[in-house]
Amino acid sequence: MVPHQSTQQFLSTVLSQRGPSASQYTEDSKWLIRQHLVSLIESYPSLQPKTAVFNHTDGRTVNLLQAQGTIPMIYMNVTYNIPIVIWLMETYPRHPPCIYVNPTRDMIIKRPHAYVNPSGLVSTPLLQSWVYPSSTLCDVIKELSGLFGLDPPLFTRQQQNPNTESMRIQSNSGRPAIPPRGAYDQSPYGVSPSQNMNHRTDDPVEIYKKNAISKLLESLHGDIATLRKNREVEMEGLFNAQGMLRQREEQLSKGVREMQQEKEGLEQQLQMVLMNTDVLEGWVKENQVKVKINKGNLNVDQVFEPVDALSKQMLDCTAADLAIEDVIYSLDKAFQEGSIAFDHYLKNVRALSREQFFHRATASKVRAAQMQAQVANMASRASHSQYAM
Repeated sequence: MVPHQSTQQFLSTVLSQRGPSASQYTEDSKWLIRQHLVSLIESYPSLQPKTAVFNHTDGRTVNLLQAQGTIPMIYMNVTYNIPIVIWLMETYPRHPPCIYVNPTRDMIIKRPHAYVNPSGLVSTPLLQSWVYPSSTLCDVIKELSGLFGLDPPLFTRQQQNPNTESMRIQSNSGRPAIPPRGAYDQSPYGVSPSQNMNHRTDDPVEIYKKNAISKLLESLHGDIATLRKNREVEMEGLFNAQGMLRQREEQLSKGVREMQQEKEGLEQQLQMVLMNTDVLEGWVKENQVKVKINKGNLNVDQVFEPVDALSKQMLDCTAADLAIEDVIYSLDKAFQEGSIAFDHYLKNVRALSREQFFHRATASKVRAAQMQAQVANMASRASHSQYAM
């Protein structure tokens, strides 16, 4: 089987697992994770994908993917292999991976280093400015290989030969470390039995240092994850609050517009009331003078005066209509009592009804003309009130 095909099969199996041993990645990100790792292994065959258990500081253990191996580094026209471990955390690929330089027993981390801290954690510009979904693992490793070539992160330890005839410092002690093939399988985060057996032959001081560094790194990762989660929750709360404030702003703006429209309507109504008040006050003053002149002796027919010809015509038609209605009622009563003959009753009712019809038709036409005049008057008043405002 072609190597990259076996890698694809391995990743498909791991990412499709269910149950307690399943990986902790979201379903919508698994396809992109698989593509990133496949592209990485095709570009850097010395890196191999694995599954490992990651222990959080709060006691949680999760199954994660990692790529472990070496990456090339050209220093002084010589190619060296730098052992690294790439952890894909639960939030990958929305957040950058965690990359560590993984020195072997005969290597030490250069201090200080621009991109590697004493614990081996790598921090590069691309990792700090990670952009989802455009950033990839291949881009990070390519950048890392170039940066390490400018400033190597590892050096071999200075060792003395026990043979007294060749007591000297190794000539390559000041050159970047060249790890032997297979030596980079060791990791401060590994949990395999073979690594535990190798640790038994290590110096107790080195074992203590590695365990302490491992604990510190786990604590640091846990604190960073907790801090990031808290900040995401805070940002989500702020976004929700911002949405609610915008909604309330729209409601307030709508309420202000409605109140402004209502205010304009009330001002127009007030203008109409003031105009009508002036008319009524003038009418009262005029009639008070008439009362004083007549000394209380008023003619009932002269109490009301039409304001125009249409009003006078409407008053006459309405009075005639009601008078004819009273006459017909009297004729009905007289006919029921036998005071008037039937043919005489019918003749009078027919004539009165014809006259009443003409009065009612005239009143209907006058009423339509009055309505038209009233509409024109109201339009004229509205235009005058706008000019006044």
